[in-house]
Amino acid sequence: MNAELHLNADAGSIQGASPQWNRQAAQAIYDLPFNDLLFRAQTIHRENFDPNRVQLSRLLSIKTGGCPEDCGYCSQSSRHQSGLKASKLMEVKRVIAEATKARDAGATRYCMGAAWRNPKERDMDAVVAMVEGVKALGMETCMTLGMLDLGQAQRLKQAGLDYYNHNIDTSERYYSEVISTRTFADRLDTLANVRDSGMKVCCGGIVGMGEEKADRIDMLVTLANLPEPPDSVPINMLIPIEGTPLGEADPIEPIEFVRTIALARIMMPKSHVRLSAGRTAMSDEMQALCFFAGANSIFVGDTLLTAENPGEDKDSALFRRLGIKPMEHEAQ
Repeated sequence: MNAELHLNADAGSIQGASPQWNRQAAQAIYDLPFNDLLFRAQTIHRENFDPNRVQLSRLLSIKTGGCPEDCGYCSQSSRHQSGLKASKLMEVKRVIAEATKARDAGATRYCMGAAWRNPKERDMDAVVAMVEGVKALGMETCMTLGMLDLGQAQRLKQAGLDYYNHNIDTSERYYSEVISTRTFADRLDTLANVRDSGMKVCCGGIVGMGEEKADRIDMLVTLANLPEPPDSVPINMLIPIEGTPLGEADPIEPIEFVRTIALARIMMPKSHVRLSAGRTAMSDEMQALCFFAGANSIFVGDTLLTAENPGEDKDSALFRRLGIKPMEHEAQ
């Protein structure tokens, strides 16, 4: 089985296309003995990345709350009783000031998120100015603004946006259990528009939403089988938020989460696998296992949009204990 999978992957690289995965092949890897799975993931990780460097990104909410979508995990939905008040779009000068502080603290990528179904035309000038301003600081730029049409994607690309984040969240089968206001196909359409514009895709999902193991595997199969696997693959562990439909969801078992990270690394060898939301609920040992399994990107700072995140002091202390250093800025 392993030889066949290696042949499949080699054939894909020779033809210039990503290998086509299916659930059976992916699950066979996911279900390997834990030590074998981590050894395989770490081996592939070392072939593509420095195993002791992790990319540091900072995430800023440029427009919080009031979103018309009904994503079951999200405190920013206007349909949920999370107590979060909607804000207006942040001023460009303030965004640039926050990005400058993040750069000076060691972040190399700056991500900006707005709680929209999709950006309105009246907001595009300000959004473009934010991209241009952050780019001028020498940082990589990333945004997540909801769905994009091709014209919007092209305008953001022209402004200098490097990455666009748009998660598929879960498997196609389980998607409608979490969200009803847009479809799984809508997500894929936006990813196609981002890809066609020339921007890099940042796309992952959330685990611990009551999905089955097969759903986690299918989510990664979908991502790995895109025309180009995402450059960044954020794997979020659900942070249950009171007042949302998933506010009382049972947490995913830690070993299962690490297996998900390892499978993402094996299926998408050249992607940055981001250990994203949920780190406040992870022990240092669990995070260390995730880094060994191939995670090589995190968000730094005290908050992720509206959720708590480990502070930079705690992250720095963990990095020192593990001998990990921040990843240096990649030339564009």
